[in-house]
This record gives sequence, structure tokens and C-alpha cells, in this order.
Amino acid sequence: MPKEFSHISVLLNECIEGLDIKPDGLYVDCTTGGGGHSYEIAKRLTAGGRLICIDRDKEALAAAKIKLEPFADRIDFVNDNFLNLETILDGKTPDGILMDLGVSSYQLDTPERGFSYMHDARLDMRMAQDVGFSAYDVVNGYDEAELARIIYEYGEERFSRRVASAIVRARSEKPIETTHELAEIVSKAIPQKPSEKGSHPEKRTFQAIRIEVNGELDVIEPAIRCGAAALKSGGRLAVITFHSLEDRLVKQTFAEMFKGCTCPPHFPVCVCGKKPTLAAVTRKPVVASDDELSANSRAHSAKLRVAAKI
Repeated sequence: MPKEFSHISVLLNECIEGLDIKPDGLYVDCTTGGGGHSYEIAKRLTAGGRLICIDRDKEALAAAKIKLEPFADRIDFVNDNFLNLETILDGKTPDGILMDLGVSSYQLDTPERGFSYMHDARLDMRMAQDVGFSAYDVVNGYDEAELARIIYEYGEERFSRRVASAIVRARSEKPIETTHELAEIVSKAIPQKPSEKGSHPEKRTFQAIRIEVNGELDVIEPAIRCGAAALKSGGRLAVITFHSLEDRLVKQTFAEMFKGCTCPPHFPVCVCGKKPTLAAVTRKPVVASDDELSANSRAHSAKLRVAAKI
């Protein structure tokens, strides 16, 4: 029996509203996770509707199948990376696509998955557990310069060089094997003001390593472009992000697809011939309400952007 996913879906009502569910439509949840968004989509579909649930985490899909069992007749489960959306769709034209980016609450809260600095476990952080490359390999295998780069770029950690240096020093004595070992090294490497005591300076480095292990940022732009190309005219693409790096990529990709033309501004007429492929449904990112924030602390950084296929 798969461990139950304890997960509160963020911006749930806003997502469903943004997707504008048609009862007989085809929908794709690219990051099924705990199945909360999928459940609300599926229950709005009739027998003529269809939902494709994708997740690279086999444990996620196993748990989602149990949660979504009442709607099993209208769901296809796919264990894959949504980077492969074109292959997964195989010519199908969805009415809506949802991408809930980042790590799931289940992954963070399952100690043995090695995602969190809050639990002691072997360094892992793999969303797809059948992939060999893990956080252990990053921490113990990357040279100091490369460690500093990913911690700075993916964790936005201004003390990235100090952290990388501390990691390299520590592993020269013995491999860094657990989350608590890494968290202690990072915490000691980052100077903290008295007012910052009790905060978690490890969070930025753990985020950076997780992003590197799973290639999280690499999939966003191509998946958005693939999804937009596959959508029916008027179909909706909804994307939830949880940190500034994700949101920046979504915002930039959407903006380019809203504009279409890539000619230099000084050109009197368009010569590239590119037309807009998406139109904004949400003019600015949708954030959680006060009620949701009080019920779910992990909604604080969430932003939802929705676009429609032209």
C-alpha cells in the first residue's frame, strides 16, 4: 500500500476557474503529485471527458490512483517527465493543461526521500527514484566552482562560495551522506545576524541542489511551448510556481508567446512573420487568499499564471 500523500493543493479554486473545465474536454495534469488538482478536474468531467495524469514519481502515481479511484473510468496515468509531453499526447489536443511546478509536500515530508533539511536521511532528492543521479552525487562529486555556481544561480544564495568551500572541506575528511550533515555544514558557513536566529539558511542550498538533481528549470520553457502548441484553440494553460526562478521563466516564456513578433523595435514593419500563440487570461500572477495562507503555509510563495491558446 503506497504511503498516503499528505498534500494541500495550492490555489485549487483559482486553477479550476482558470482552466475553465468543459465536461467533455481533455485535460492534462503534468504534475499529479497528491492528486488534489486532478480530483477537482476529474469530478467535473462526464463520461465523454478525459484526464491524463502525469508524474515522474511512481509513488505519487500509486497514491493518486487510490485517491482518484472514483473517476478511474476517465483517467489515464502516465509515469513520465512532462518534458516528454509531445510524446505522451501523441497528437491529442487538450482543452487544458496544468503544471504545478516544484517539489510536492509528500516528497518534503517523507524523510527517506532526502529532500528536507528538517529530517535526517540519506541525501537523495530524486523525484524519479529509478534515476541513478542524486543529491549525494552533486554534494560529493561536483568541484567547488560548480557547487558555488548552482548554489548561487538556483538557490540565490549570496554566500554561495563560502558554502561550496565548506562542503569541499568537509567531504575531504569523509563523504557527506545525510541531510543533517549537509544542513549543519551550510548553516555554519552562512553568517547570521541575531535577528535571523531561528531561520533556515539551509533552505536556499537545498533548493539549489534539488533543482540540479531533477533538472527542474530545464523543462519549464520547452514544456510550456509544447503544451501551447498542442492545445485546442481557446484551450487554457495554467502554471503554478513556487520561487522566483520558476516564475521568471514562466513569465518570460508567456510574454514572448503573447507578443509573437521578434523583430527589433526599430523595424518599421514585421519581417519575421511570427504571430502571438497565447493570450493572457490572468494579467498578473494570482496569489493565495488570506484564508488559504492561514490554512497552508506552503501557499505563501505560490503564483498562478494562466494563458489561452489563440
